[in-house]
Amino acid sequence: MEYYFSKTLETSFDEAVQKTTEALKKEGFGVISEINIHEKLKEKLNVDFRRYRILGACNPPYAYKALQAEDKVGTMLPCNVIVQEFAVDRIEISAVNPIASMMAIKNPDLAGIAQEITAKLQAVIKSL
Repeated sequence: MEYYFSKTLETSFDEAVQKTTEALKKEGFGVISEINIHEKLKEKLNVDFRRYRILGACNPPYAYKALQAEDKVGTMLPCNVIVQEFAVDRIEISAVNPIASMMAIKNPDLAGIAQEITAKLQAVIKSL
């Protein structure tokens, strides 16, 4: 089982971030955090790295259900979606596979929640 799903787009980096954010919203997710890895690596290590953004996506009703089922599941929240530039107008969008992540937690109550969130994130990636 893969720990992520992805799709490559032929668009600008900024357009890919915007499209991904909009697709997440349509599936009930909000972006609650955004980490610009390109800038952070330049700032902290003075290295040049491709444009790479981590979007922390949260679907509040499902996050609440998961937290009720397992109080430590917050260590795996939010669901990360990455946007990375491999070449001009060649952008890959990848999302974590919650089913694969939740396999590390021995709590059967999370299985259904993980399946539903996985389906939503797969729909996001497919819609791009």
